Amino acid sequence: MLKHISTIRVRYADTDKMQFVYNGKYLEYFEVGRTELLRSLGLPYSEVEEQGYQLPVVEASVKYKSPAHYDDLLEIETMVKELPDPKFRIHYVIRNMTTPDTKIVAEGFTDHLFIKTETKRPTRPPKFYMDIILPFYQAK
Repeated sequence: MLKHISTIRVRYADTDKMQFVYNGKYLEYFEVGRTELLRSLGLPYSEVEEQGYQLPVVEASVKYKSPAHYDDLLEIETMVKELPDPKFRIHYVIRNMTTPDTKIVAEGFTDHLFIKTETKRPTRPPKFYMDIILPFYQAK
């Protein structure tokens, strides 16, 4: 399983009139988690694009558990539990590190496909990607 932890501090601009993090921001936080996961593997998203591929989101879901507020420090746990075939799901758990109990703020997933940049058509995961992630899924 691939797993990465990122942190982000809630900006004032991320909050709504109720002083909660605006619901749509959580999808942006998910994006932070997945781009940092790729970067931690030595594969920043820019490299994926340079290789001629893109990773569009084809489905997303967020469950809101507890509100986050301005200046809270959030931990984004990002996990890929299964190999892509060709679609794959990335799971997220966002915790508030400012609260004593590190309360879960939101959790959810995004589903992705690899597409060729030129044709915008789905394709199997490219070899360079599989070569990087396969060791995380092989029996130990």
